[in-house]
Amino acid sequence: MSSDFEAYEQDFGTLTAEITNKIGRIPKLGGKEKTQLVLNVDKQLEEVRELMEQMDLEVREIPIQCRGMYQSRLKSYKGEMEKLEKDFKRSRIAYSDDVRNELLGEDAGSSESQLMKLSEERAHLLDNTEKLERSSRRLEAGYQIAVETEQVGQEILANLHSDREKIQRSRDRLRETDVNLGKSSRILTGMLRRIIQNRVLVFVLGATILLTIILAIYFNVRGH
Repeated sequence: MSSDFEAYEQDFGTLTAEITNKIGRIPKLGGKEKTQLVLNVDKQLEEVRELMEQMDLEVREIPIQCRGMYQSRLKSYKGEMEKLEKDFKRSRIAYSDDVRNELLGEDAGSSESQLMKLSEERAHLLDNTEKLERSSRRLEAGYQIAVETEQVGQEILANLHSDREKIQRSRDRLRETDVNLGKSSRILTGMLRRIIQNRVLVFVLGATILLTIILAIYFNVRGH
C-alpha cells in the first residue's frame, strides 16, 4: 500500500510543479490564450483533487501503526493544494505590469481606484463562479449517488421477489410432501390392519384345526 502512496506522491509533485509554473504565466497573458491556460490549470487542479482522494483511500488501508506518518504527509499536501487554489484564484484576476500600465494610462490616480474596484468585482464574480461549480459538482455527485441507490434498491427488491417466490415454492413442496405423507400413513395403517386381521384369522383357523384334531382323537379313543 505504501508503494502506491509514494507513486501518487510523485504524480502529485509533477502536477503541482506544472500548475505552479502555469499559474505564474496567467497574469502575463490575455484573450483566448489566457482563457485556454486557465481552463488547462483548472483541469489539472481537478486531477490533483482526484489524486488526493486516491491518496486518502490509500492512507486508510495502511496499518494503524504506520498510518500517522502518511496522514501527516497527506495533510501537508492538502495545505499545498489549498495554496495552489488561492494562487490560481489571484492569478485569474491579476494583471501584468504591461497590461496594468496600459489600463492606467496617464490618469493613474482614478484609474488605479477603478482597477482595484474592477479587481474586487472580478474576485467576487470568481468566488460566485467557483461556488456555483462546487455546488454543481456536489449536485452531480448527489444525483449519481441517488441513481446508484435506486439501482441497489431495485436489485434488492428483485432479490426479495426472487426469495419470496423460492419460499412460496418451498411451501408448496412442503404441502405436497405433507399430503403424500398423509396418504402414505393411511396406506400403512390399512396394511397393518390387514396384517393383524390375517394373523387373527390364521390363529382362529389354527385353533379350530387343533380343536378338531383333539376331538377326533378323543372320540376315537372313547369308541375303543
